[in-house]
Amino acid sequence: MSVDKFIQKPLSENMKQEAPDHDIVMSTRVRLARNLKDLPFQLLITDSQAEEVIKRMEETLRRKPPAFIKSLELIRIDPLSPLERKVLVEKHLISPFLAEEARKGAVILSDNEEVSIMLNEEDHIRIQTLLPGFQLEEAWEHANLIDDWIEEEMDYAFDDRRGYLTSCPTNTGAGIRASVMLHLPALVMTKQINRILGAVNQVGLVVRGVYGEGSEAQGNLFQISNQITLGLAEEEIIDNLRGVVRQIIDHERAAREMLKNSMPLQLADRIYRSFGLLRYARSMETKEATSLLSDVLLGVDLGLIEGIPSAELNELWVMIQPGYVQTYFAQPMTAEERDEKRATLIREQLQKYFI
Repeated sequence: MSVDKFIQKPLSENMKQEAPDHDIVMSTRVRLARNLKDLPFQLLITDSQAEEVIKRMEETLRRKPPAFIKSLELIRIDPLSPLERKVLVEKHLISPFLAEEARKGAVILSDNEEVSIMLNEEDHIRIQTLLPGFQLEEAWEHANLIDDWIEEEMDYAFDDRRGYLTSCPTNTGAGIRASVMLHLPALVMTKQINRILGAVNQVGLVVRGVYGEGSEAQGNLFQISNQITLGLAEEEIIDNLRGVVRQIIDHERAAREMLKNSMPLQLADRIYRSFGLLRYARSMETKEATSLLSDVLLGVDLGLIEGIPSAELNELWVMIQPGYVQTYFAQPMTAEERDEKRATLIREQLQKYFI
């Protein structure tokens, strides 16, 4: 199957839809880790056994999937170029591990990119559902339906006392990792972010960067997810995460209101300066671009900048990443060339709203 249709557009139409709390929550993801009971886990698996995982999933694909899925395509990772893999990571359709380290890796993607089933990643099967905005229950419900669909054909590695057995002990148990990507510029500006995130770590949740474990936060984006799966039911994990994220959303909204009321001139000046740089700069690194884009997105959400849909800025967030810049201009580039082309791309995209 061709990967082209999944890398040509920075965001699927599904991810551009208006969703609950979309002004603060960029996306919601639920991921389930599963292994097959009759095959060695990834650390000891052979190439032929890894191929067997893919073969069994191909057989499962012949069955009708859950009703909410229109179609699924299996894409093998090995034939993909490094650039194609990078774009899939930037779009959160595969993990950095699957792109760089997996043996005989593959991914099954739905047309609308809501569903991503990674094969031979850290575990045999990683089921992922990705939705816009704050939709934890919906993402969990869809992941659970896919899990049941697969389990009708395969026997998972499961222990009555420990739950689902996984390569990493932290996933053993429910095997679920639920996460919410939050845009928190006001908490950063008001210097409340460290206190808020410190409290998150004390209630069994973890804060990660844009691309998960080991990555850094970019553009005031923070990924909040559960850390513990052993001894907890999936619904408990979802409920706990939902409650904490709801509090963070409330804190961010209060911080935005405080900035508007206590320092309106300074806030507007910062947002419009960032907007001006994005509209006219001739060279721009990724880190700077995401920081400026964060300010502009805040300006749009607060009504200070009109005429630009927030969904278009979310799409631009993907387009300015290193892999997508090279894909957009259809050529490999040095870091310096990427910085120049990134600035060009941003100017072109923003110019559409000011003709």
